[in-house]
Amino acid sequence: MDMGIRGRHAIVCAGSKGLGKGCARALAAEGVHITLVARGIEALEQTAAELRADHGVEVRVVATDITTDAGRAAALAACPQPDILINNAGGPPPGDFRQFDRDMWIKAVDANMLTPIELIKATLDGMIARRFGRIVNITSSAVKAPIDILGLSNGARAGLTGFIAGISRSPSAHNVTINNLLPGAFDTDTMRSRMATVAKNTGITLDAVLESRASGIPAKRFGHIDEFGAACAYLCSAHAGYVTGQNFLIDGGAYPGTF
Repeated sequence: MDMGIRGRHAIVCAGSKGLGKGCARALAAEGVHITLVARGIEALEQTAAELRADHGVEVRVVATDITTDAGRAAALAACPQPDILINNAGGPPPGDFRQFDRDMWIKAVDANMLTPIELIKATLDGMIARRFGRIVNITSSAVKAPIDILGLSNGARAGLTGFIAGISRSPSAHNVTINNLLPGAFDTDTMRSRMATVAKNTGITLDAVLESRASGIPAKRFGHIDEFGAACAYLCSAHAGYVTGQNFLIDGGAYPGTF
């Protein structure tokens, strides 16, 4: 299916690796020009080179901390009129909520709630004026089914979800949509790093930990970033103008509920 977005411009946050890279790759395959934002220049340049070689699109890189005012300004300077905005940031650390101090909470809320809101605020009116815009926030399956040791993520991302529910309806009259993608367990560097910590703490091999984790998913495997990217590309497409304010759970069937 032609997604109808060839020639559009997208900002993809945390786009050099993992789920962000999957989204950037899927958008580039549809002919979208990409501005990749992440902290590490080496990974950014590598991903940018791949996208240019594979899809022939324009790719700009911005090595910055998107959670800062200066970082957001740099991203918007590189792509001042984005048609597509993919908000994404690494999750805060797990742990017992009793150990979370105020600074940890502020950092989590800043990265996983306030930064996406600031980027939406900076880009939404331009999208409305141009009568096309697609905003996708990568959150977490923990928004749907909170995990006790992910209190920082549960709280910050749920806050963003509530905010999006309130603002996402009215822009749809101008062909601007805002949706959330909720990933479950995907095969990313971050996931493998966390599983390696589990293996170290339990004395079990990494392969055994990965096998055990995957066996608990109805699909019996981890998701692939290209699967995630394909879902993102659809939400950003010309065909998704009637979809807004939604939370798309992509978790291999792990969530057992009806709604």
